[in-house]
Amino acid sequence: MSKDEMQIIVVEKEKLFGNEDYFEGFKYHDELDYEKIILDNLKIMLRGNAEIDFSHKQPIGYILIVNPKEKKVFAYQRSSKDKEYGEKRLQGKWSCGIGGHIEPLDSDGGNPLRESMLRELEEEVEIIGNVLSSRVLGYINSDVDEVSKVHFGILYLVEIDGDVKPKDPEVARGGLISLNELEDILSNENFIV
Repeated sequence: MSKDEMQIIVVEKEKLFGNEDYFEGFKYHDELDYEKIILDNLKIMLRGNAEIDFSHKQPIGYILIVNPKEKKVFAYQRSSKDKEYGEKRLQGKWSCGIGGHIEPLDSDGGNPLRESMLRELEEEVEIIGNVLSSRVLGYINSDVDEVSKVHFGILYLVEIDGDVKPKDPEVARGGLISLNELEDILSNENFIV
């Protein structure tokens, strides 16, 4: 089955934002619980259709992994090779969060948004040490390009006491980096949230 034929969870943009809750950028979870809005209004759509349907948003669990003691954050660069990373719009781009689409199978454990986060953690990285905590920090929304117009980020913070290594072959390189190193990457034109 191709990625376009996969079923994913989506929410109608109108139900997500209502009449007055639209925002661009970042909004803290304490300001408005978009997680609840998504859970109350989710539906299933083929990924291929969702990628071009601007009336829906695809919630994406986006996980920021940090080691607070060492003051380091996980960052990685996606592969630039077609056979390793097929999404041309994101090839070679840096990111400091992992995540992915929420699938119907994630509904089996209760909250599909959090279950998706746990699945993505297991699939994409190896945590060497312990997970100290995880929580929703807030939400990321942007409508500046074709990718962001159909996605809505749920930003999770996962704190660890060890190291983290990428498992996914789509990642060219990655690991825990200092805040100064992250600042250098953020100034790079190849950075995408």
